[in-house]
Amino acid sequence: MKNILVPVETHSAIDSVLQIALLAARRFDSYVEGMPLGPDLPDLVAFDMPVSWSMADQNTWKELADEGHERFASVMRAAGLAERGQSHQQPSFGWTGESAFGESQIGSYARIFDCSVLGRPGPERGDPRMATAETVLFESGKPIILAPPKTPEKMGDTVVIAWNNSVETARASAMAMPFLKKAQKVIVMTVEEFRSEGPAGDLYAEMLRNHGINAEFILRNAKHRNSGEAVLRGAEALGADLLIKGAYTQSRLRQMFFGGATSHIMNFAEIPVLMTS
Repeated sequence: MKNILVPVETHSAIDSVLQIALLAARRFDSYVEGMPLGPDLPDLVAFDMPVSWSMADQNTWKELADEGHERFASVMRAAGLAERGQSHQQPSFGWTGESAFGESQIGSYARIFDCSVLGRPGPERGDPRMATAETVLFESGKPIILAPPKTPEKMGDTVVIAWNNSVETARASAMAMPFLKKAQKVIVMTVEEFRSEGPAGDLYAEMLRNHGINAEFILRNAKHRNSGEAVLRGAEALGADLLIKGAYTQSRLRQMFFGGATSHIMNFAEIPVLMTS
């Protein structure tokens, strides 16, 4: 996780996002790049919109970028990170963009980073947007780390992998390998009622031990909870400070109508969650 992207927007979880990025940067001596996030262009641009409105909107995006840059840089400097170009041997930071970018632009730009740190979506005005998380999740091809509303003091000491035998979780775990190798404890957790076809969790824990990872397997019962709640309760009971989860192992459409583990976790997780699709 040597290169970390942080879309910066004024929302309720931005302090947690910046602190999660710092926790990761210190763990891996990473480069953290901030990028201003604004409304997505396709949602706003109309072919017949007045020129005056367009210019005003561009000024707004510039103001958003300036505000985000100032906040991002002040937090990074206060944490002792070096400016881009000063060092490759210690955590550093940089900024890209003089005007706010739309979600689709950030989703594609994130492809050259090892992960992106985003705020966990919420239903209230001023919360991070679900569209941002899903766009980066599906357009980048790289993992996202969702920062909970409350800033955690640590991340990555005790890692729980929500293993449901799926290809998505296998992919998430592989991309999370830098965290797994540095963790003090890794727990491969399977919720008994919510498994797909594939290798069982105890076999995966054995494979992780071949990497020198201190991994153990735990099988839990959902106790009549839905899949997402069962995963979060299990991770909490195990003292996790990072949850690894494959996203949308059921279709997105099905989860929209019937719910699912990914939707629940993206709305209610109180610990950092690393996800890939």
